[in-house]
Amino acid sequence: MSEERGLVLVVEDEAAIVELERLYLSGAGFGVHVEGDGREALAAVERLRPAAIVLDVGIPGLDGIEVCRALRARDDWTPVIFVTARDDEVDRVLGLELGADDYLTKPFSPRELVARVKGMVRRAAGPVAAPTRTVGGVRIDGARRRVDTDAGRVELTATEFDLLDRLMSQPGRVFTREQLLSSVWGVADYSSSRTVDVHIAQLRVKLGDAAGIVRTVRGVGYSVADEG
Repeated sequence: MSEERGLVLVVEDEAAIVELERLYLSGAGFGVHVEGDGREALAAVERLRPAAIVLDVGIPGLDGIEVCRALRARDDWTPVIFVTARDDEVDRVLGLELGADDYLTKPFSPRELVARVKGMVRRAAGPVAAPTRTVGGVRIDGARRRVDTDAGRVELTATEFDLLDRLMSQPGRVFTREQLLSSVWGVADYSSSRTVDVHIAQLRVKLGDAAGIVRTVRGVGYSVADEG
């Protein structure tokens, strides 16, 4: 099994889904390790140090939400993509504070799963060099992948960081959801733009009093305030 891109931990208890995920992820150059139980998954993360985790919410033992919560509580920021059974679970699952990087709802395209995992691993690695930007009291240090506001440090996932960095790269420019999907997630043909909306909501919650720099342009997309 190839592991050119790193190891992906798949946490899933449905055999048919496991085999589909294993087939496509390994075909894309990832090593794949599977666990069907939340507690075993936590032990596997500690033991294997995967590049990314594909985490089903409804696993037995310790559910996916608690697995992600436990990882972030021990300051483990391995990229996590939630797999959920229903779209209306998304806000509850991501919870705005759990630190998930992305999500997919069943049924999903295995090719889209691979694209999302590739994007998470790429974002977690970070750019070779990136500038420092400041807009409206929000300071983003690309080299250290750090965000600060007047209230202090803001802990962002790799996806949230890249989303904010993209918006701040051109203050005042309005980015469509499709443009953000393409530049941040690396795929332009998603069937739904809800991914962007959910992550913008996460970002605003974490920015707190500075959230006003992220503006919704109705019917178009998002921008950050142009201080110039």
